[in-house]
Amino acid sequence: MLLSTKQMLLDAQKGGYAVPAFNVHNLETIQTVVEAAVELNSPIIVAATPGTLAYAGSDFFIKIVEHCANKYDIPIAMHLDHHENTDDIKSAIQIGTKSVMIDASHYDFNENIKKVKEIVDYAHKYDVTVEGELGILGGIEDDLEVDAKDALYTNPDQASEYVEKTGIDSLAVAIGTAHGVYKVEPKLDFERLEEIRNVVDIPLVLHGASGIPADQIKRAIELGVCKVNIATELKIPFAEKVRGILVSNPDESDPRKYLSPAKKVMKEIAKTKILMCGSDGEGNLL
Repeated sequence: MLLSTKQMLLDAQKGGYAVPAFNVHNLETIQTVVEAAVELNSPIIVAATPGTLAYAGSDFFIKIVEHCANKYDIPIAMHLDHHENTDDIKSAIQIGTKSVMIDASHYDFNENIKKVKEIVDYAHKYDVTVEGELGILGGIEDDLEVDAKDALYTNPDQASEYVEKTGIDSLAVAIGTAHGVYKVEPKLDFERLEEIRNVVDIPLVLHGASGIPADQIKRAIELGVCKVNIATELKIPFAEKVRGILVSNPDESDPRKYLSPAKKVMKEIAKTKILMCGSDGEGNLL
């Protein structure tokens, strides 16, 4: 059965590792990241943005991940990533997802709290965990684009109040990451992260981890990050492999012939990220 992220993130917090949350889009990519986690005995979070669910269909996507959870003996959670529409979130909960993110970070502090609290009150009735975000990441996620100059870092002085008033189960922090491809090597604000960790005791989440050097990710995990979101670093090699095969074989029409090699490339990337997070070997279900 599908799990919520609550216990797996608490276990990660206690064990000093992070659970990778892989943003994927269809049957092939779901299979790929789950198989990577199975091979390394790692818990895994399969994440989907609003655009992904609109493309794949919420019921199809969630039920595919649920099938994986029933098939394999590792903790698997299906997570809504950067969702804003409350009706869509509630609908996905009714279909079966046990972990959601309500992203109200672009609102002012009090309105952010109000919108997130509404989802928390609804979700917790169904044993569903909720992630909130304080601060805004730059870059592009689906149709949401945030200019770098408008990206706001998480305010440690507000973090404790935000967690207390919303009742969220995990907090996504903005400490210098961004969605998409980095134009220059990012430098995470570890001092800010440490300040947040000192006032917030729930698991912390790092978005926009694709392209962040592994040593910085590991340092963030040491400072309390328990969930690491990865999307772009999976999509690019998958697409490049498909593109290369079709360019070299313009008459190829069998999806199995060009998607299977792409799945292998993506799986190796997923394994690298699992090892980076230190979650390998932590996938035993209680």
